[in-house]
Amino acid sequence: MSSSTTLYGGAQGRRVTVRDLAAAKERGERWAMLTAYDAMTARVFDEAGIPVLLVGDSAGMVVYGHESTLPVTVDDLLPLTAAVVRGSSRALVVADLPFGSYQASPAQALESAARFMKEAGAHAVKLEGGRRILPQVETLVSAGVPVMAHLGLTPQSVNVFGGYRVQGRGQAGDELMADAKDLERAGAFSVVLECVPGDLAQRVTTSLAIPTIGIGAGAATDAQVLVWQDLMGLTPRPAKFVKQYADLAATMDRAARAYADDVRSGAFPSPEHTYL
Repeated sequence: MSSSTTLYGGAQGRRVTVRDLAAAKERGERWAMLTAYDAMTARVFDEAGIPVLLVGDSAGMVVYGHESTLPVTVDDLLPLTAAVVRGSSRALVVADLPFGSYQASPAQALESAARFMKEAGAHAVKLEGGRRILPQVETLVSAGVPVMAHLGLTPQSVNVFGGYRVQGRGQAGDELMADAKDLERAGAFSVVLECVPGDLAQRVTTSLAIPTIGIGAGAATDAQVLVWQDLMGLTPRPAKFVKQYADLAATMDRAARAYADDVRSGAFPSPEHTYL
């Protein structure tokens, strides 16, 4: 039995919850998380048994065409989150808090998170950073907002890092470990580890009672997450950590060319596609 099936075995007829994810870690089960930005994609992934869907600020690049996640706003992500919630019935839907929507203060973080919960129906939020955002995490959790944390390569801080680089080597690994433990104590229900050495991710995973979710962090984490366009082969130059499970770019190209050829030749629409 797959981990996602077992996870859903405890959530028949209802949404997956953070308690289900905690129980999966206790049982040693691994699970998959994917991004989603629209109702139709969310429905496909939901029916495939993906227990957690992330409405990531990666929408900045894959939906809105920006070069980074930084330009994305709360107003950009709210309708996408609402669509994913409507398109799914079992998955836990997590909304990213975009850059500039939570860093200023715990009050700002709560205001942003409340909009995602009330206006879009999100079940949890994700925010980036370690000890500097502990007050935000504590405020959100005390207000009843489940929080997914994010450490390592945090894309909203890409300008500080000087690019998309592996994080957590050497002494930085000890700092990341301390951040992870502090976030757990602050009430985060899980933590994403992005682009960190596999041995560090393994140490963090065994040290925490909450699930870790890897992306470019090796195989020892409790879960894995990918941007769905990377997974499906729509990204021209995917990162090293991406495994492409399909080549939708080629499939879509062939379909678009065949359609255009049929229109030009008059083969489409045929009588079978015409109302009488």
